[in-house]
Amino acid sequence: MALAQTGGGHTLFGDLKVDESKVSGLKPMNFEVVLRSQSGSIVGRQTVANNGRYRFENLTNGTYYIVVSLENSEITSVRMSLSGAVSTDFRQDISLEWRPRPSGKKEEKPGVISAANHYARSAPNDSRFDKAEEAIKKGDNERAISLLRQIVSADPKDFEAWTELGTVYFREKNYADAEKAYLQALEAQPSFILALSNIGKLRMAQKDFEGAVKVLSQAIEIKPPSADANYFLGEAYLNLKKGSKAVAYMNEAIRIDPVGMANVHLRLAEIYDSVGLKEMAAKEYEQFLIKKPDYPDKKKLQKYISENRKK
Repeated sequence: MALAQTGGGHTLFGDLKVDESKVSGLKPMNFEVVLRSQSGSIVGRQTVANNGRYRFENLTNGTYYIVVSLENSEITSVRMSLSGAVSTDFRQDISLEWRPRPSGKKEEKPGVISAANHYARSAPNDSRFDKAEEAIKKGDNERAISLLRQIVSADPKDFEAWTELGTVYFREKNYADAEKAYLQALEAQPSFILALSNIGKLRMAQKDFEGAVKVLSQAIEIKPPSADANYFLGEAYLNLKKGSKAVAYMNEAIRIDPVGMANVHLRLAEIYDSVGLKEMAAKEYEQFLIKKPDYPDKKKLQKYISENRKK
């Protein structure tokens, strides 16, 4: 019998890309990436070079702010909401560009501005969004829905607020309104992968696996590729009894994020074990333990490997 998959903390990661094409003579420099919780406390801090990657692991559900600074000056802040019953990877790339300062300025250094893909809302709506996030954290879904509906009523283009509204409805099992909200988010921002992925998860919860495949297939076409979308597309195909496709997309999730998607090795092992391919299951467990050597049930996995790997 296969060992059950166990969830862990979420992983938040992304690439920091700085376009230097408009300014010449720049020296290599490092940026500071700080992850703050909604309360403002620092969760983690990393130094990242241009075209480098940041990664924060073992995160709980909640709202976080990715703050990028250079020489102690904040450049941009990106809000991210992490949620899920099982460990999931969330990717948020951050794009910046150097621009020459306007003529007449004495400073020698060029100014850097953010080109990150997140929504800039008005001060009143920003305040409402913060209050909605706090209400979600407290489990006050009714208040969160009220606040989020106020936001999208004032600004129908706020795709992040529509997505949050859809997620609250999803938690309330109000699937019809959840999908409507996610579709509104996509009308405002067709490439917003979180909304696409969430519609896929919503349809899977309704056992509409064909519908989930349709929307998740769109999600995996968006660049940069999402390990999360590939994983759930694999799950959708698995429920449609299309195991070979399921395995292909799950392996793609691992390829995109080998460490963040380590638990997918456990899922693949379950699949192989269920059809009697115990040696292949053992190999998946081996790969998992390489990435997660401190796994609590390590001895059980090692026993399975010993009993089933090729002699």
